Amino acid sequence: MNGTNKSAGIKPDISQYQDIIGLPHHTSEKHPRMPMQDRAAQFSPFAALTGHGDAVRETARLTGSRAELTEGQQERLNTQIALLLEALPGQPEIQVTFFRPDGKKDGGEYETVSGHAKKLDLFAGVLTLAEGRKIQLPDIIEIAGGIFPG
Repeated sequence: MNGTNKSAGIKPDISQYQDIIGLPHHTSEKHPRMPMQDRAAQFSPFAALTGHGDAVRETARLTGSRAELTEGQQERLNTQIALLLEALPGQPEIQVTFFRPDGKKDGGEYETVSGHAKKLDLFAGVLTLAEGRKIQLPDIIEIAGGIFPG
């Protein structure tokens, strides 16, 4: 800029460019013009911390803790399991409330599912529903259904 100072309000000398000012903008014969949306994308923010947002959301996600059953609640659950064993050949429809541990961090949440009881393996500690779902007995806090008295 020939030593001119733009900040002082002095205009640069453009007379040296008079021969090219009126020429049309160059368009390549080999490369088509980039669409405006693609041009804008090259100026979009760069995500230097890829996955950081996901990690923050995962940390903020709340999980509950497993409740300890009282002696009375455990006795009631044992009675429900005994009644379920007797009714099992008929594949009774039940609702099971159980603790589902979180796969990514400590804790989990309680879930209630409905289905037909298919198998109750006390040795392995697993209740299998006819629909294929397997529920660990230690995770169950309640079993409900028409086979149980009020």
